[in-house]
Amino acid sequence: MRRWWDETAGQLLLRVAVLLHRTVAGRAATERLQARRNRAIRAAHDKGVPVEVLAEQLRLSQGWVRQVLAGRKPPAVEEAA
Repeated sequence: MRRWWDETAGQLLLRVAVLLHRTVAGRAATERLQARRNRAIRAAHDKGVPVEVLAEQLRLSQGWVRQVLAGRKPPAVEEAA
């Protein structure tokens, strides 16, 4: 059973990932922020946030989120769920 803190931390990390996902701009900044966002997605998942919730909150497909979690680079054009 996960502790309360793990769930809270996972949700907070998910919110950070959503914020970063929605505020990226410029090529270099986009790459840096997307890398940070992807780390936040992985961290939120490690804390117990399911793929379905990650995809829903980020408005991305579950397949895309699974690619990020597996460490593979997502497609060049991000798909909206």
